[in-house]
Amino acid sequence: MVLTLQDRIADRVQRADYRNWRDKVTAIGGCAAPIRLFGAWQVHNLDSSKVLAHLGGDVMVPCGNRRASVCPACSDRYAADAFHLMRAGLSGGSKGVPESVAEKPRVFVTLTAPSFGAVHNRPTTPGGKVRPCTGCGEFHHPDDPRIGGPVDPDGYDYVGAVLWQAHAGKLWHRFTIALRRALARGAGLTVRDFKHHARVSYAKVAEYQRRGLVHFHAVIRVDGPEGAGDRAPAWATVGLVDHAVRTAARSVLIESHRPDGSVLGLVWGSQVDVRPIRASAASEVEDDAGVVSDSRLAAYVAKYATKGTGARDTPDRPIRSQLDIDHVRVNDHHRRMIQMAWDLGDLGFYAELNLRKWAHMLGFRGHFLTKSKHYSTTFKRIREDRRAFRAAEVLDRLGIEADSVIVVNDWAYAGSGYANDAERELAAALAERLRAQRQRKYTEEVAA
Repeated sequence: MVLTLQDRIADRVQRADYRNWRDKVTAIGGCAAPIRLFGAWQVHNLDSSKVLAHLGGDVMVPCGNRRASVCPACSDRYAADAFHLMRAGLSGGSKGVPESVAEKPRVFVTLTAPSFGAVHNRPTTPGGKVRPCTGCGEFHHPDDPRIGGPVDPDGYDYVGAVLWQAHAGKLWHRFTIALRRALARGAGLTVRDFKHHARVSYAKVAEYQRRGLVHFHAVIRVDGPEGAGDRAPAWATVGLVDHAVRTAARSVLIESHRPDGSVLGLVWGSQVDVRPIRASAASEVEDDAGVVSDSRLAAYVAKYATKGTGARDTPDRPIRSQLDIDHVRVNDHHRRMIQMAWDLGDLGFYAELNLRKWAHMLGFRGHFLTKSKHYSTTFKRIREDRRAFRAAEVLDRLGIEADSVIVVNDWAYAGSGYANDAERELAAALAERLRAQRQRKYTEEVAA
């Protein structure tokens, strides 16, 4: 007799160890692919002569994948950490960042990729009315799979697109250098002297467009030379930063080469958006003048850190062979980008780009969220604070002074994921319930 999924779920729920299993899954937020460990956790007094507490056996820890398409639970945790990282650098008052950062010149910048051929799009008027596609003249539905794909696939520059994508991180690095130079010129300083007067702090996140190319959203702030706690110089105005951003974006050029040896110039796209950030508790992301409110900007930016390509059918895992490309469930445009990255990766000319490793990312090799050293806190610090808080909670429940004990961990890898599809379905349901509880709590706190 073949049991249905519902039968297998019912059987798992009725087992004697279900409550213990459910508590473990709840503790990791319903992670979709947990890491299973076997071992023990012990609390000793300082001279290690006595064990004050012991926890042993099997435990689960979250997979930690930031992608919502892979693990919604861990993606939510990553997004929350990204929010706090971004918000600390925008508003201050937490994570060791002073509130005075909200008074400094800050802008929200979007840098895009150039065109590599006409693509289907769905433009709208300022009032939101849909206009015909500039490529084919048709009116596209929002879910039309053709949006983002080339109007003429055979004429589309896939080589240029993939190589631009592979150099996007370097383009950003060159942009930050050019930005400091532009600010120095605007302030009447030499580039060497600029560091003694000001510091550029930023946090940026990459987002894929429907055409499969990334663009960068960034918060850019001008500090004094010592960082977030140092007052920005008087000459650092939002207007100067705006001008410097646009000047820097236009000046960046990286030279690569096509397979035939001809030079390929890689630049930013012509669409450079710069919007001032205001210190406000307003609920809107931006006002009619295009000024962005920092009260919700952190959430607006942080959500992109958990997205994949933004295209619903892009693979989440590395491509291992041509067979993977042939069978992966993607649209034709993304398949051709993956194929191009795979083919270019076989040429020694592009060995340092490691394109085959990043073929599933359509050639993009960078980190999705990066920041400068002095922008705010770090993911590592946020996670360490969370671990310390949880450890303190456990010791408090045990009535043990944290300063008077030694905590010993001894864990070994026992496996990954759940035992079967029934457990996966139950974990997904627990994750949804926990997410709904968090959203309800957040709504209630906002309403209060």
